[in-house]
Amino acid sequence: MNTIPPFDADLLRRYDRPGPRYTSYPTAPQFGPAFADAEFLEVARQSNSDPIPRQLSLYVHVPFCFSPCFYCGCNRVITRDETRAGLYLSRLVREISLVSPLFDRDRDVTQLHLGGGTPSFLGTTHLQELVDSLGRHFHFSSAPDRDFSIELDPRCVNAGDVRALAAMGFNRASLGVQDFDPAVQVAVNRVQSVEETQAVVDACRESGFRSINIDLIYGLPLQTREGFGRTLDTVIAMRPDRLAVYSYAHMPHMFKPQKQINADDLPSAEDKLGLLQLAIEKLSVAGYRYIGMDHFALPEDELSLAQEHGSLHRNFMGYTTHAETDLIGFGVSAISHVGNSYSQNPRDLPSWEAAVESGRRPVWRGMVMDRDDVLRADLIQQLMCQGVIDIRALEHRHGISFNDYFRDDLERLAPLARDGLVDVSAQRIVATDRGRLLLRIVASCFDRYLHREEAVELVRFSRVI
Repeated sequence: MNTIPPFDADLLRRYDRPGPRYTSYPTAPQFGPAFADAEFLEVARQSNSDPIPRQLSLYVHVPFCFSPCFYCGCNRVITRDETRAGLYLSRLVREISLVSPLFDRDRDVTQLHLGGGTPSFLGTTHLQELVDSLGRHFHFSSAPDRDFSIELDPRCVNAGDVRALAAMGFNRASLGVQDFDPAVQVAVNRVQSVEETQAVVDACRESGFRSINIDLIYGLPLQTREGFGRTLDTVIAMRPDRLAVYSYAHMPHMFKPQKQINADDLPSAEDKLGLLQLAIEKLSVAGYRYIGMDHFALPEDELSLAQEHGSLHRNFMGYTTHAETDLIGFGVSAISHVGNSYSQNPRDLPSWEAAVESGRRPVWRGMVMDRDDVLRADLIQQLMCQGVIDIRALEHRHGISFNDYFRDDLERLAPLARDGLVDVSAQRIVATDRGRLLLRIVASCFDRYLHREEAVELVRFSRVI
């Protein structure tokens, strides 16, 4: 497999259409209110009774930001009232105490991720209390491959904060940058200097963080090839272990902050393609490997190694090396994946607060996967992580005849095969080098919900360009 896929502008343009990113299958729009606390309790009980119970991953959502970034589509609350940090922490601690007894103490936590919003809004004292609370209620693994990660806004943390996070056990950091061009930063209301970003990168390295990720976005207002090229050169010089290069999707009807963006300032579809091509070219020359779905990593990074060994996994936190875990989410809008179930907390802060304060686990909606869901999730996971569908292995694991079971899906796949996106044989379906930038388009051929006559409208989608 080539480390960086070839760029085919015509192909990308032709397949530029909305679709899921497949951080889960089924995707979140399929969750429903029939899954409530009783169902969550039962799937937790079942997960404990497995012959070898899975290890655990924990996700904590902190929604608060000091100011709005106009491109943002995340679940966040804009406030400068720092007293809200203590109130939110107290409710998180309460939720942890309500949920943790459902899971046996001998199940190691091998992964913890704090996302947002801006997790550092809580401040190091409250973050320490949060980690201490999680450590009291769950058993943290001491394995060397334990991943404790946090999203950082370089405008809101300093070297002392990073040292404190390292002392708490955090060993991975993801930094938001998006673009260093001053005009772009003003247009999206995120003014952030190279110097303060470099200072946080240096502090992470000096504090022993095992991995640093930097997020960029292409397709923002006023972006140009020259300006984005300078951003890429600057970020490459920082040598992060991983990079995420996301496509901006302008949907002001869904995300109110985007109404502040002047649509006339957005790059044309052709120019946006050029920005993606530039990113691929520069990262390729710099030695980064394309992992999939906008993500790049250095060859020695654990994501690259996991992909080589066939152990890469994809979930709501993105690509990860911890596949065999049950994911438990805490905080407003957080999603859990326990056994063959998904569940989600309320997406609005007052509803989540009310549930926790009344002593209820805040399960808002979810679903239990049926046999078909489990099969298709297995298939899509293989494709999104390895770019391969092992037909014989799927037949063996799920007791099916692949060609009979997926007859309609293979018909949808046929035009993609003719366009050279996939190679289809009796044993395997393999995404070609040309098709690797379009993995979600290939995966969508096997999404039964997406192709129902009365398809549920997607809540979140991305575009190829």
